[in-house]
Amino acid sequence: MIEKGKYGKYLPGLQTIFDFILMNATFLLVTFVFGMADFSERMLTIWTLYAASGLCLLPPCYNTHYRRMLRSELLVKRAIIYAVIHTLGFAAFMTLFRVESIFFGFFAALTVVEAGVLAFTWIAELLALKKLRIIGRNTRNVVIIGTGATAMELTKRLLNDPGYGIRIMGYFDDIRVPGFEGEYMGGIADFERFCVENKIDEVYFTLSSSYDKILNKVIRLADENFIKFYYIPLLNPKLKHQFYMISLNRSISAIGVHPSPLRHPLNQAMKRLFDIVFSTICLVCSPIVFIPIAILIKLDSPGPVFFKQKRTGYMGNEFMCYKFRTMRVNKDADSKQATKNDSRKTRLGDFLRKSSIDELPQFWNVLRGDMSVVGPRPHMLAHTEEYRQLIDKYMVRHLVKPGITGWAQVIGYRGATEELWQMEARVDSDVWYIENWSFLLDMKIMVRTITNAFGGDSNAY
Repeated sequence: MIEKGKYGKYLPGLQTIFDFILMNATFLLVTFVFGMADFSERMLTIWTLYAASGLCLLPPCYNTHYRRMLRSELLVKRAIIYAVIHTLGFAAFMTLFRVESIFFGFFAALTVVEAGVLAFTWIAELLALKKLRIIGRNTRNVVIIGTGATAMELTKRLLNDPGYGIRIMGYFDDIRVPGFEGEYMGGIADFERFCVENKIDEVYFTLSSSYDKILNKVIRLADENFIKFYYIPLLNPKLKHQFYMISLNRSISAIGVHPSPLRHPLNQAMKRLFDIVFSTICLVCSPIVFIPIAILIKLDSPGPVFFKQKRTGYMGNEFMCYKFRTMRVNKDADSKQATKNDSRKTRLGDFLRKSSIDELPQFWNVLRGDMSVVGPRPHMLAHTEEYRQLIDKYMVRHLVKPGITGWAQVIGYRGATEELWQMEARVDSDVWYIENWSFLLDMKIMVRTITNAFGGDSNAY
């Protein structure tokens, strides 16, 4: 048996207790700032109600730690939601027990500080846990049923980030697939003995559902040994889509492809509202930057200040995309990508590209509704026609509006795509963004875009 760490199972509970301590420390901090810190009977009553309302948050806080969430923006989102719920619950308790009301500013400050403290603490714990799991502590022991292509693809995805703390103990299958190189532990009959002798946390079933007898047996063994069971549908190594369950009505369930929070009208409205507000502010302030750049462009080389090009947008529709001109006027502008030492670039244009300043006119596209501040970068029409034939998920990236910046750009897939794998990686990143969108993820991308612009990006040319 492989030791996982004697006290690992207590970690979510300890983190939750620490959350409760932080909430009360936040209350004391805010009361001190507002000059309300005292130990009068009134304040002790208010503090008691605050602590009592905080107890209601402990189950969701525990669930957050137990689920091993590894994305910082999701942790920030939950911290904000929990802080708002806690404050509302606190206010409800005060009303219920007819305690003297407190002014709005105190509630607002309490919410903001508590959200900030929880988010900062959770992200710090996240980083610490990732390092802990990488060295083999606080892990989950996993067994995989099957030795085929689905099992191998699942293994690759589970081990993609060591921070998840997955330890694959072995593979079980009555028929070992030729060429299988994993830790083969025997047939299904050996799985029962292995479960008894080892502490297994999860089992993943990767065989076809036609193996119904084996499937039922594995589920029974998992139930008897308190092991979480997961059924994995057959995964083609080339099939990298993400699926989700939907209910067509009360009696029909179906599997959809490419789940996206942006399918929800409320999320669409929130993203569009942000686009309008942010692009309006940028355009109002734009003369400060636009006028000097326009003068420099005209002095640097003959031609227009702005470069206009038709690009592929939302749902495959074409739109006119605007940029500051960074190249000399040439006949290949609509078909040839810029390269690192492209002779077509002007001296000023090279700087504008590296700093991403050339993209600023696209805030006009955002205000018009052709683009969003964050989203997959729009490609020229010639590249859309070329890559849609070569990459099976290429057109999926057009299920949302293109953006001035995007997830693919901030994680290193910016610039020319001289080889097909580079475009495939960019498309995979764009699809991941669509399927995992959140408002906080957009904020994270914007922050990384700004830091990359100031720090320099080797792929920006």
